[in-house]
Amino acid sequence: MMLTKTRTRFIKSLKLKKIRIQEELFVIEGAKNVIELLKSNFLLHSLYATTTFLDNIRVLVKNLNVEIFTATDTQLADAGSFRTNNSVIAMAKIKENKPLSARTDEFALILDDIHDPGNFGTILRICDWYGISKVIASTNCVDLYNPKVIAATMGSFTRVNMYYTNLKEFMEKEEGPFYGTYLDGENIHTIRFKSRGYIVVGNESTGISSEISALTDNRITIPGAGRMESLNAGIATAVVLDNLYRTKGGEN
Repeated sequence: MMLTKTRTRFIKSLKLKKIRIQEELFVIEGAKNVIELLKSNFLLHSLYATTTFLDNIRVLVKNLNVEIFTATDTQLADAGSFRTNNSVIAMAKIKENKPLSARTDEFALILDDIHDPGNFGTILRICDWYGISKVIASTNCVDLYNPKVIAATMGSFTRVNMYYTNLKEFMEKEEGPFYGTYLDGENIHTIRFKSRGYIVVGNESTGISSEISALTDNRITIPGAGRMESLNAGIATAVVLDNLYRTKGGEN
C-alpha cells in the first residue's frame, strides 16, 4: 500500500499529546529508532518506509501482522516531525503507565519536572548506557512519546521503563535512600553509595523542587573548576551515573 495524504495527516496529528492520548499511539522516526522498536516488546501498529528500507529489514518484518505502506523519502519527511527522514516512520501503541520501584540491588532515576525534550531523551539514553532500566518522572515532565524525546533516545526508549507519578507521594511511600543533585551538596567523588536507591535530578532551570528536596536523604554535587553556574541536566546525569557505576563496580 502507498502512503496517502489522509494517512500523512493522521501521522502529523500525533505530534500533539492530546491526540496521542486519545489514539493511544505514538510516532517513531528514522532507521535506528524503528529497528530498535521492531526488536522490542512495543506493539507495532503500522509501518511507513521506502522499498529499499523494507528490503533491508525483510527478516524483521516478514511475520508482522500490521499494515505496511511504501513511501518516498520526501513523503516521509513531510509526514514526520523533522526536515529529513532516514527511510522509515512507524506507529506503535503507547504502553500502560505501570508503577515502578528499585529492587533491593538496583538504582533507579527520579526526574523532577524535566521540560526539555532533548534533555529528557538524552537522559534516557544515558540511563540505558549505565544499565539504569527504571525512570520515575513527575507528571510535569515532558511526555516520553513526544517525537523529539523519542528521537533523542536513539532507541533507548525501548529498554528504559518509564513511570509518571506524583513524586511526593511516591517518595513518601518508597524506601530510599534518595540522592538529590544540588550545587551545594557533598562531593560526588567521596560518596559511598548504598547497594540500592534513587538518583533525583531536578528541573533544568530551578533544580529539585522544595517539596522533593525535603524528602531527599543525601545532597550530592559535581565539583568544578570553572565559572559556569551549573551543568546541563543530561550532562549532570551522566556524571552522577558514571560515579555510581564506578563505585558499585560496574554492576546495577
